[in-house]
Amino acid sequence: MNTLDTFLFGLYPYICLSVFLLGSLIRFDRDQYTWKSDSSQMLKAGQLRIGSNLFHIGVLFLFFGHLVGMLTPHFLYEPFISAGTKQLLAMTAGGIAGLLGFVGVSMLLHRRLSEPRIRINSKTSDIVLLVLLWLQLALGLATLPLSAQHLDGSMMMRLAEWAQRIVTFRTGAPELLAEAGWLFKMHMFLGMSIFFIFPFTRLVHVWSGFGVAGYLLRPYQVVRARRLNVPAGHNQPRRPGASV
Repeated sequence: MNTLDTFLFGLYPYICLSVFLLGSLIRFDRDQYTWKSDSSQMLKAGQLRIGSNLFHIGVLFLFFGHLVGMLTPHFLYEPFISAGTKQLLAMTAGGIAGLLGFVGVSMLLHRRLSEPRIRINSKTSDIVLLVLLWLQLALGLATLPLSAQHLDGSMMMRLAEWAQRIVTFRTGAPELLAEAGWLFKMHMFLGMSIFFIFPFTRLVHVWSGFGVAGYLLRPYQVVRARRLNVPAGHNQPRRPGASV
């Protein structure tokens, strides 16, 4: 392991996670008016519905798939599924989700760059974010042929052990990636970098999506009818047929 690998896969993950969490908190505290997705649907719907749906379906599946797949200890699923079978399942399901997300983000990027009204109203961060997401999904799809060379699940186990050591603050995480290919390393580095820029982009609206789940635990809101104290004889409704 050289110094660069030690920094990128031993120290950089903690930098990204710190900026991700603290930056999101500070932005929510100081710039709540910017806490939104900045949808461009009013400018032109066009490819937005199809592209956005494909992108969100693919990315959400990949996010939770990576979260569960990489952070679940091997001994929990070992009695039910082998590492090789798990890798085949991940390659198949992840490949389909990755393709959906890649097609979706390609449509969104093309729409944002080719439509003059949308382009002029786009922030630099909007375009940079879409380019990074496009590259990340492309790199993820490009790792599938490499994964096919390790169908015993050995490389997948190394990557999962790296992630688990990082989140549990254990040493020896960078050494696990010594034999990983550069595509895997680029994919991991770019993924961490997206967490780094997260608080400075429209991605913060993802927190609001997860926050909706909090409403499931919120107690019922009690609403009572307001009773007006009207003096007797004033503004009382007249009975039908009563004399004036």
